[in-house]
Amino acid sequence: MSNGWDQSAAAWIADQQGGGDFSRRHVMDAPMLARIRARQVGTALDLGCGEGRFCRMMQDLGIATTGIDPTEALLTEARRRDPQGRYIRAGAEDLPFPDAHFDLVVSYLTFIDIQGIDAAITQSARVLKPGGIFLIANLTSFASAGGWTDEEPRRFTMDDYLRERDSRAEWRGIRIRNWHRPLSRYMQLLLAAGLNLKHFDEPAPLPADHPRAERYRRAPWLMLMEWQKPRL
Repeated sequence: MSNGWDQSAAAWIADQQGGGDFSRRHVMDAPMLARIRARQVGTALDLGCGEGRFCRMMQDLGIATTGIDPTEALLTEARRRDPQGRYIRAGAEDLPFPDAHFDLVVSYLTFIDIQGIDAAITQSARVLKPGGIFLIANLTSFASAGGWTDEEPRRFTMDDYLRERDSRAEWRGIRIRNWHRPLSRYMQLLLAAGLNLKHFDEPAPLPADHPRAERYRRAPWLMLMEWQKPRL
């Protein structure tokens, strides 16, 4: 079954014009960049880099960044915007890099797109240097198990939390396949990969008075995790 990204690439590129969507610009960018600035990072890998937005942001911090994505149309746009950047067609489940190669691996809202999450986490841990960081932004599992009702007053409903499953997500011309997994599934895989949890957060939207902020405060939507590979 197609994950929908080949068909949705043009709509995604258009949707990210102007600096990214609300979740990125107003919720996740600041805490993600703060965690990176707190570390000494020379090299970084961006899993599912899309059109290269976060790669360019990390490059602005002086980090040598590699972006991978399985969707060629998104990589073409990343290369157009960043001709000197390094963008490779690959999936997170089979990374074409040697062991202990990067100081930082980033998954910025991509876990929900990856079917083979076991291999993706194992591979990410493999390519991290000892002491390296795996920085993950993802939908909370509460959010991926439910959604907002259409009728007023709008309420968030969820069900069947413990069952891992895929679904179709659709907005503004984008129609893709997403995966719901309980939080325990991610935690168990990351622990089994030998990683240590260093930071966890559910960031609040900023500014607090933005018209869309209330929706993000009413129900948990996004989470941030920082895991470290033990030093030798």
